[in-house]
Amino acid sequence: MAGSPSPAGSLADGAYDRAMLSSRPGSAPLRLFTTHVRDGILDGAWWPRSRALAAELPALVSALTERLGPVTRIGLDRAAWDELPTRVTVDGRVVNVDSFPVGDDTVLVTRGHQDIFSLLVVPPGTPSETARTAMAEAVRTGNSRQARQILTDAGVDRARRPGRRTADDSRRQDRPPA
Repeated sequence: MAGSPSPAGSLADGAYDRAMLSSRPGSAPLRLFTTHVRDGILDGAWWPRSRALAAELPALVSALTERLGPVTRIGLDRAAWDELPTRVTVDGRVVNVDSFPVGDDTVLVTRGHQDIFSLLVVPPGTPSETARTAMAEAVRTGNSRQARQILTDAGVDRARRPGRRTADDSRRQDRPPA
């Protein structure tokens, strides 16, 4: 991890993925880039492996709780996911899940009662190089671009973005990546 140590209760600078972040047995490996400098629009980027939120959220919440303290709420676009539970239990803690119909390619993470972190969501199935480009831009110091613009500039296919599912997504979700 690069950069200076992050302040208490902040995200650390760096990239976390299968090789860098341990996962509990049965949980999805996590792909996450974060920054502790909160001067941009986004605080990090998350690249889930599937649209199965119940399988994806536990690893994200565990990693963020380790760095931020207890996560109390997750907000995201219902249209981007196969199912949307109203709450999930992670490491013995209940995390409320809220939905909003805006399709803005982000997930909002609430720590405590009001401290909100905004993460870019890179769609599952995005090629690795494209995903890493988008994730790195999201955490670039001083970034002033919205999530949608970052994904467009990185070359993420608009049809594959959260909230813009294609007709054959449900058939593809169970197949391993090509």
